[in-house]
Amino acid sequence: MSGLRRPWSDNTPKEKQHTSPVSRSSSSSSYPFSVEMSTAATTTSPRRSIFLGVDVGTGSARAGLFDESGKLLGSASSPIQIWKEGDCVEQSSTDIWHALCAAVKSACSLANVSGDEVTGMGFAATCSLVAVDADGSPVTVSWSGDSRRNVIVWMDHRAVKQAEKINSSNSPVLQYCGGALSPEMEPPKLLWVKENLPESWSMVFRWMDLSDWLSYRATGDDTRKIGLGDLVDGHHAKIGRSVAFPGHPLGSGLTPTAAQELGLVAGTPVGTSLIDAHAGGVGIMESVPELGSEAKENDNEAICHRMALICGTSTCHMAVSRNKLFIPGVWGPFWSAMIPEYWLTEGGQSATGALLDHIIENHAASPILANRAASLKISMFELLSNTIKTMIDELKSPFLAALTEHIHVLPDFHGNRSPIADPKSKGIVFGLTLETSEKQLALLYLATIQGIAYGTRHIVEHCNAHGHKINTLLACGGLSKNSLYIQEHADILGCPIVLPRESESVLLGAAILGAVASKKYSSLTEAMKALNAAGQVIHPSKNPKVKKYHDAKYRIFRELYEQQLSQRSIMAQALE
Repeated sequence: MSGLRRPWSDNTPKEKQHTSPVSRSSSSSSYPFSVEMSTAATTTSPRRSIFLGVDVGTGSARAGLFDESGKLLGSASSPIQIWKEGDCVEQSSTDIWHALCAAVKSACSLANVSGDEVTGMGFAATCSLVAVDADGSPVTVSWSGDSRRNVIVWMDHRAVKQAEKINSSNSPVLQYCGGALSPEMEPPKLLWVKENLPESWSMVFRWMDLSDWLSYRATGDDTRKIGLGDLVDGHHAKIGRSVAFPGHPLGSGLTPTAAQELGLVAGTPVGTSLIDAHAGGVGIMESVPELGSEAKENDNEAICHRMALICGTSTCHMAVSRNKLFIPGVWGPFWSAMIPEYWLTEGGQSATGALLDHIIENHAASPILANRAASLKISMFELLSNTIKTMIDELKSPFLAALTEHIHVLPDFHGNRSPIADPKSKGIVFGLTLETSEKQLALLYLATIQGIAYGTRHIVEHCNAHGHKINTLLACGGLSKNSLYIQEHADILGCPIVLPRESESVLLGAAILGAVASKKYSSLTEAMKALNAAGQVIHPSKNPKVKKYHDAKYRIFRELYEQQLSQRSIMAQALE
């Protein structure tokens, strides 16, 4: 299968796009990729501190420059290649590096920032697995044997059997992963390579999270982020022996080679990297409205009442606590993995933006809808939202959400990561008819959004039942720009959702790592408070009928999985 360049939903599900495509100049790179860029300001000042954040998502590498107030000065993105064959999803670390170099150069050019003005930089990336040999060259992790394909992407599900094997050991370490490893985690993927690609296994000198590989490629320092120290005790050189808090300065900063490739200056401080979802938490967790003096006194505890939703291709649910909380089916607790001296709890849904794309693209009305959206110069999401609004009066619905009275969606099309931790769970759409109109697609789209939101409600309720006290959500990522998506989440969870002032929270979180590495701030927490800022606050509906309606649909949502388990058992018995 040839490599595909696809606009995955970690960047694209926006109701309004503020980017315009340009070509990479020959001075930036010899690779003929396209670059998308956006800007918020272009003024420069020689004395200002400018922080650079780089985020490698599922479908693109992005770069953003921020000033001392956390304001975005300019950003750019460049697509990266992806191969999908069944449960196997792979990328190339070489392609990723070239793409991010182009994005960094383009962002600097757009923001009118020279390389010597960048005070510090940080990296964030998906939780994908990179394999390199002793020379740092890629080692294939693919059945194809293609050496370019040395990255197992986070969403790859090839290692389901290996995850089951590890989980059957009942190791006490598993309690730090909600009681069971997901096939999306690194250990099952490592075991898969060992069992299926022994030649590659013997060649690999370093196995690295993609975010760690990026900082290693930039600095030559193999220090990893902290979080699962239990797994790196002893001489585990291949998976990393040196760990540090997020934002810890690495080595001597950028190497001369990396600096030249990025268009920056050798020695520029680089902070210890983070997984993209964790960087999103760093970029948003302090983005709350101004607090009164009394509230500020308890600020260290207040952050424990928040949950960050980093919503793109998938959604990650990040919450922190002072105490170690073991929650079945939810990843963690991880000590200082996101914010130093706090325990991190990490829930997640493996397909959210990707699921909405799937629902739309595989519907009979999709081509017609795509043409109309293009002619109106709006996204398909916005067109569907507009269609839904017109249907309220047409169908005499008491309120928008009630349009899906007869359609129910269990969104486990790529398994259930949290809180059930069942990678074998399947998606369900209840209430289908022979209708294939655009309006039917609009209703299915709305029901899918609601199903995703019920999944988030399930995660929040489960976390609160095991010691958390979450009462406020903060959302970032592509889907946070979809007003219908956010309003349905607020209504279904019954709590306010805070949107950040700057929409690029993952890039900001990565930039904050660079700000800490530059010693501009004494701690990550101090930098977060200085650079995070709140934007719009979305409140839940005050209509009691809306709450009653969603409570009823949520009950059906929970029953759909229980019915699936029963049906799975019936079929298993039939095949004995």
